[in-house]
Amino acid sequence: MRAVWLREFGGPEVLTPGEAPDPVADPGRVVVDVAFANITFVETQFRATGGGPFAGTLPMVPGNGVGGVVAAVGSGVPADLLGTQVITSTGGSGGYAERVAVDAAALFLVPAEVPLDVAVALLADGRTATMMTRAAGLRTGDRVLVEAAAGGVGSLIVQLAKAAGAMVVAAAGGARKLAVARDLGADVTVDYTDENWPKLVRDATGAVDVVFDGVGGDIGAASFDLLGPGGRMVSFGLASGTWTAITDDEATARDVTLVRPAATPDELRAYTESALAEAAAGRLQPIIGQRFPLAEAAAAHAAIQSRATIGKTLLETR
Repeated sequence: MRAVWLREFGGPEVLTPGEAPDPVADPGRVVVDVAFANITFVETQFRATGGGPFAGTLPMVPGNGVGGVVAAVGSGVPADLLGTQVITSTGGSGGYAERVAVDAAALFLVPAEVPLDVAVALLADGRTATMMTRAAGLRTGDRVLVEAAAGGVGSLIVQLAKAAGAMVVAAAGGARKLAVARDLGADVTVDYTDENWPKLVRDATGAVDVVFDGVGGDIGAASFDLLGPGGRMVSFGLASGTWTAITDDEATARDVTLVRPAATPDELRAYTESALAEAAAGRLQPIIGQRFPLAEAAAAHAAIQSRATIGKTLLETR
């Protein structure tokens, strides 16, 4: 089968197309014919340095989230899964390929109302956005600042925060991304390539009650300064390359809570299922801004690192 190999850590160019053995459905497992593989920012970091939550022995096929059709089932797996559309995590490797073998328990059935590519776009980002918004304890009337508001997670948080009755300030870089955030329902948009952006937020809100920090670094620190007493800071990403460096003591001094969501595997599964249900009901729509053929995984990684992408980036295998 066709796959993309990672043989050394480095720039996007280290991702090279090639062949890999076809997986088999061992007991308790299934083989999925992959139609779409999602790419997360964390995967670009792993490719570059080997760091992050993933692990593997090189050479390896990277990729952690896919969607497709169940093509084979192992013993102990219900035969009626054959032919069903599913999304699944792969455990951190193997996703950039035409087929994957995974535990049957890891599958999510795709609702009939949800296109497969939309479901794949929600697999990781929908789970994260749902977890973060619930952890923030959003209340009607909260003034919410969403960084990276046109990204895969940020664009979903904008929608979930609006649905919770919040006033949403969307922060992103450039007119194109701000237009996306406005279309998703953001009340105010600010371009954080403008050095005066914190003043624009203060002018619009006075202070914010919740920050969803998807950038980290200096932008995350500036967002922290915009929180009023009783505010909550929820960090979900580090697009800048570093997490926001705020200590518990600094937060306490400002009467701000640093929200650090934690979840059990069952809770994580429930967050993904909730995102799929919201999409099926027409209340949550991921933005799929870029699609690349499987063989062009290197170009997809380069686009994400350049911050030129909008929403979710998918690889297409068919």
